[in-house]
Amino acid sequence: MIRLETERLIIRDPEWSDFPSWHKLLSDAKTMYFLDDLRTYSEEDSRQNLSIAISEIFKSNRKKYFFAIEKRDSGEFIGSIGYTVLDDTPLGEIVGAGYFILPEYHGNGYTPEALRELLRFAFEENGVYRLETGCFVENHPSERVMQKSGLIREGYLKECAWHDGRLKDRVSYRLLKPEWMAGKVHAV
Repeated sequence: MIRLETERLIIRDPEWSDFPSWHKLLSDAKTMYFLDDLRTYSEEDSRQNLSIAISEIFKSNRKKYFFAIEKRDSGEFIGSIGYTVLDDTPLGEIVGAGYFILPEYHGNGYTPEALRELLRFAFEENGVYRLETGCFVENHPSERVMQKSGLIREGYLKECAWHDGRLKDRVSYRLLKPEWMAGKVHAV
């Protein structure tokens, strides 16, 4: 079982006892507005999602590392963060990352704090070579998290994804292990 800690957070493998909060998170319309393909619409959908996350913990060739985030001082579940292995290269894994925080915890710096710890774990402990993520251009808070965490903007994709009845632009960000290890990551 993976358990990471920061000054204010615990980032850990999910447990069945997380189900009520997991469901609240994944079914929350505001939280999942930009991630409608991941949003759940029933307890059964959320249970299936959590089941997959928990089953991955025990796989020798684990491909999904999605963790529960809780406040260290109170144990409150506030969201989820992690990545999926997209490819395995001789230099290390290439992963796609994501994060979801309940609205009542927005604006407290929890997400950048969790993402920086995820980067440390990925590059220093888990054999990741490249971490990539992105968001719709209009999702300014998510892009700000990427910037605050030291990720590097890599691309602007014009009208590349259908969302909420129209094609929308996306930005993509990345960080490579050599950049992390060289200390070139400058959070803003």
